[in-house]
Amino acid sequence: MDVDMGEEAEGTSRKIQVRFVTKLKPPLKVSSSVISIPANLTRFGLSSVINSLLEAAGDPDYKPEPFDILIDGELVRMSLEEFLVVKGISVEKILEIEYTKVVAPRKEEDPSLHDDWVSAIDGSSSRFFLTGCYDGLGRVWEGAGLCTHILEGHTDAITSVSIINHKGAGTCTLATASNDRTVRLWKLNLDKAIEHPRKISAFKILSGHKDTVKSVAAQTSGEMICSGSWDSTIKLWQTDFDAEGDVSIKKRKVKDQVEESQLEGESVSTLVGHTQHVSSVVWPQRDIIYSASWDHSAREWDVETGKDSFNIFCGKALNCLDVGGEGSAMIAAGGSDPVLRIWDPRKPGTSAPVFQFASHTSWISACKWHDSSWFHLLSASYDGKVMLWDLRTAWPLSIIESHSDKVLCADWWRSDSVISGGADSKVCISSEISVQ
Repeated sequence: MDVDMGEEAEGTSRKIQVRFVTKLKPPLKVSSSVISIPANLTRFGLSSVINSLLEAAGDPDYKPEPFDILIDGELVRMSLEEFLVVKGISVEKILEIEYTKVVAPRKEEDPSLHDDWVSAIDGSSSRFFLTGCYDGLGRVWEGAGLCTHILEGHTDAITSVSIINHKGAGTCTLATASNDRTVRLWKLNLDKAIEHPRKISAFKILSGHKDTVKSVAAQTSGEMICSGSWDSTIKLWQTDFDAEGDVSIKKRKVKDQVEESQLEGESVSTLVGHTQHVSSVVWPQRDIIYSASWDHSAREWDVETGKDSFNIFCGKALNCLDVGGEGSAMIAAGGSDPVLRIWDPRKPGTSAPVFQFASHTSWISACKWHDSSWFHLLSASYDGKVMLWDLRTAWPLSIIESHSDKVLCADWWRSDSVISGGADSKVCISSEISVQ
């Protein structure tokens, strides 16, 4: 079969034989027949060819959509001819071209408005997302503009939030960290019908840091959390309602009738090693914590021994860190320059990043791996943009420009949406993102 692409192919008679393949299901699956196409097609032209083939298959309800193109596992960002020359791929054999849906939002939800800067966000629950704000309040949202709970109690800006155990029915536990030097734990009733929004108070206050608590993260089991602080330490805490060592600090009345106790908890242990502010912590495995710091290092900690088992120095103060990707082992971090860096600690003897993405124009404030893809992650920046990345290309897949000021936090939500908060006091939801 010979495909004529009109103007894009004009001026060249060179054709190459290709076969299109995909992991997508029908009706987005074309025939595996070999066809001949112009060699100068870009990914947009190739996408048009695929849409033409799908329309020719006879589905009257088919609507054309953009596709991304991969050859030998790498996304194509130049003309087909240029790509083959750069990669040294022969045009004498039949070329197998894989196509997939473009990773970009197809819908922008109405923004969720706050009273001050939105500094923290967690989208790890499919039922709701959690935000932290400079007004000292945490907020639970079931969707765009729908705030169901307000977490009231911090005396300064909230810097970090974490949904601790979100998979069970009924209730879940939330954690918030603040400039007031405390971490607070909250119980959220998910099933109870309420008048929106409902104010709730923390059931436990975790005190012990000597400066701002910048980041909080939960162990996968939900039994413990860790917190990173500007006092250069990481502290570990139990999340039980009545853990050993907890002290009841006051009783508070609810609706003038029911009294509830508020507990104060002490840390179980403290990890010492960073020499400047600890800006970010994650706890992806039961016995391993990762941290990032303004001392230019990212570290892996053995929870049992309390020692850092390795550290990477990148020459820049780090603001954010996340672990994911292949084998859930890749470390992504961003900081005081526009570069998102990714390391693979499984490769011994080197501290050099295996990937560096440099499309932002200001400091990076957040980075987050997609929970079901080895290749995809997002970054947010003071340049006001959120960028979606694929390790198979050096250019961003999509640039989300929903904010009018610095973006301070971002996360994935429900696997197909990006939620972000910023200095414009808004949470923006970019949805209908197809990640395979």
